[in-house]
Amino acid sequence: MKALLFRNSVSLGLAGDLGFLVLRLFAGLVMAFAHGLGKIPPVPGFIGAVSGLGFPMPELFAWAAGLSEFLGGILIALGLLTGPSALFLGFTMLVAAFGAHGADAFNVKELSLFYLTVYFFFVLYGGGRFSLDAIINRSR
Repeated sequence: MKALLFRNSVSLGLAGDLGFLVLRLFAGLVMAFAHGLGKIPPVPGFIGAVSGLGFPMPELFAWAAGLSEFLGGILIALGLLTGPSALFLGFTMLVAAFGAHGADAFNVKELSLFYLTVYFFFVLYGGGRFSLDAIINRSR
């Protein structure tokens, strides 16, 4: 179970590992503070938007989306539970791109699709050499 949660990722050399770190920090912190923080607690308008997507318990799913974006973003930035956090964030971005922005022009859903791609990368490769996941893996 520990190997699944705290995946050991490949080393890409110093430059690649630093690039990995910068991508993780940016994708996590921007998601947490530019997108997630404003959804905690969910405001009635956001709950209404979630209800409009057809989710059965809109308040619960609004909380799930907000927490996914805020806490998931922080976990991505720390490189802690990177794979599971990226999986939740990827699903949230999938809903944002094809649910909330499904009828919008590509330039509106583009950001959600970009984040979806980045989080898919983290699901596959973990947090990188400079992550808490890697430190936890080295200590076992």
